[in-house]
Amino acid sequence: MIKKSTIDQVFDAARVEEVIGDFVQLKKSGSNFKGLSPFTDERTPSFMVSPVKQIWKDFSSGKGGNVVAFLMEHEHFNYPEAIKYLAKKYGIEIEETQQTDEEKAQADERESLFLINEFARDYFERMLHETQLGKSIGLSYFKERGFTQDTIKKFHLGYSPDVWDAFTQEAIQKGYKLELLEKTGLSIVKENKQFDRFKGRVMFPIHSMSGRTLGFGGRILRTDKKAAKYLNSPESPVYHKSQVLYGLHYAKQSMAKEDRCYLVEGYTDVIQMHQAGIENVVSSSGTALTEQQIRLILRLTKNITVLFDGDEAGMRAALRGIDLILAQGLNVKVCTFPEGEDPDSFARKHPTEDIKAFLNNKAQDFISFKASLLMKESANDPIQKAATIRDMVESIAKIPDRIQQEIYLQECSRIMDISENVLYSSLAQLTAGQSRKAKHKPQQAPAPSGGMQVVKEQAQQTKVNRQHELEKHIIHLLLHYGAAEGEFKETYIEEDEDGEEFLKTEQVSRKVYEKIYLDLQEDEIEFTHPVFKAIYQKLIDTLNQTTSLDIAAFIRELEPEHAQLVSSLVMNQEKNLLSRWEDQNIFVRDIQELEPLEVEQTILHLRNLLVQKKVQELMQEVLQNRANHHANILEDINDYNGLKKMIADKLNRVI
Repeated sequence: MIKKSTIDQVFDAARVEEVIGDFVQLKKSGSNFKGLSPFTDERTPSFMVSPVKQIWKDFSSGKGGNVVAFLMEHEHFNYPEAIKYLAKKYGIEIEETQQTDEEKAQADERESLFLINEFARDYFERMLHETQLGKSIGLSYFKERGFTQDTIKKFHLGYSPDVWDAFTQEAIQKGYKLELLEKTGLSIVKENKQFDRFKGRVMFPIHSMSGRTLGFGGRILRTDKKAAKYLNSPESPVYHKSQVLYGLHYAKQSMAKEDRCYLVEGYTDVIQMHQAGIENVVSSSGTALTEQQIRLILRLTKNITVLFDGDEAGMRAALRGIDLILAQGLNVKVCTFPEGEDPDSFARKHPTEDIKAFLNNKAQDFISFKASLLMKESANDPIQKAATIRDMVESIAKIPDRIQQEIYLQECSRIMDISENVLYSSLAQLTAGQSRKAKHKPQQAPAPSGGMQVVKEQAQQTKVNRQHELEKHIIHLLLHYGAAEGEFKETYIEEDEDGEEFLKTEQVSRKVYEKIYLDLQEDEIEFTHPVFKAIYQKLIDTLNQTTSLDIAAFIRELEPEHAQLVSSLVMNQEKNLLSRWEDQNIFVRDIQELEPLEVEQTILHLRNLLVQKKVQELMQEVLQNRANHHANILEDINDYNGLKKMIADKLNRVI
């Protein structure tokens, strides 16, 4: 286990905006940062980060918490993994207490697969640099490709010996289980035999955005028509190729800084461009581009330039990918290299400044590129030209932004020499057809017998629990103003000279948490929601011991479920910043300003609700004849109604 002193050191050093900025493109918004949610598919920002409070909140998914919670949600780390990641990022040495055999045995399978991949990466690197065959075959190949020693080490390139089970036997000897080696795809098991998947190949480790090794790509070096030139790790619990972009770990900071992503086809394209100084480059690793991969890019930038050689098949594949990119709302450009060149070869032959100039000058808007490519095919064939125009309109229809659609239609009209009205009409027909399809899409099959009851139960579950809402608001008040001092009205029942009762009000100065705690104690009110109750007690204990509440430190001590709720309550006011109400001349009250009346009225509303509940309980006793002493119960009801009227007077409400 990691020592608490190390954990505290990590939390002190880690900056939530810096860590999240490695995964999400953040923009300044007042004292906070905002960006697109990394957990949902959205086009308007609903993700907020507070550097002051060192917490984040995703309003689209409801998730939130501190820097460790983000890594656990986004990278699927467990708690120790998240701490180790941050320690590595901030150069902090990890001190651990000795683990028992039982604790070691409890390491989950997913972590074991990661460890095997890390072991494999180190093994392949060692084979490349420290064995004769590795140097003469693997290292020679990389050097021939123009990779420097620094680049080879940076991308952890390696070599798998051309021996049937060299890696598998080494891993087993080191204590790794064969069934887990098989799950990673590094070893293939058949009957009583096992052998290495990547034998005789140079190795390209594939990393997650945070740098964990997920899988591998391997290129064969010998001539063998039966063997695939490139081979990737199969799908596994830690590697899903449709959700991974090769090189993203190395490109993410440059992508956010340059506000652009260059998309290429292969591993060597990424590495060679990176070595040439163009670092914001990623690849889909030889697979067709997917929506999940595009969303990874969208977290960091909305601008993408697709790079590929002049190969006809490559261009066709690129066009299919472009339509997917457009549908996600990104701005797309296309850059083709001269005949016989690709990003790898071009980067090898030219200095950085020339490459940047080429990419800037030769990049075409997708509409110009697609039109020029398709027009070559249609040439003097009117029918083919009509099909080309329909193809263009179908691409434009995928763009979610209506203004962009209009601009592209105008450009298409100019290039294709066709009236804008015809294009608008085609677009309208296309979108109407899509709407009809969506409208007539088969509905979900009706629920089996008892389904209506399920619907009713769901409707009941969504009913707001007023007491829980008031309890939650009390926690909100404690989080924001708990240590602040305010002037509160205290009301007492006194008697005049004739023995008549009257309310006497005094102004007293108290801290907010004292006011809430004393009032709830006086009425013996206990929270009914278990999570709210636990957080309330923790807040009161903390505020009793400190002069001010350190939100980041407080959240650190909470269970994940409790931490997420607290983050939501703390960040809720920031949601108004996302809506930009001031632009519409709607001004929201600054949450930093304490309103003593809000504290008083929240307590009174809770008291009023509990009194109403008590009266209803007593009335039920009378109606159900469960009690013989009706007169006593009615007297209690009368007393409670008097209390109810007094609370109503304080709230200025009519009962």
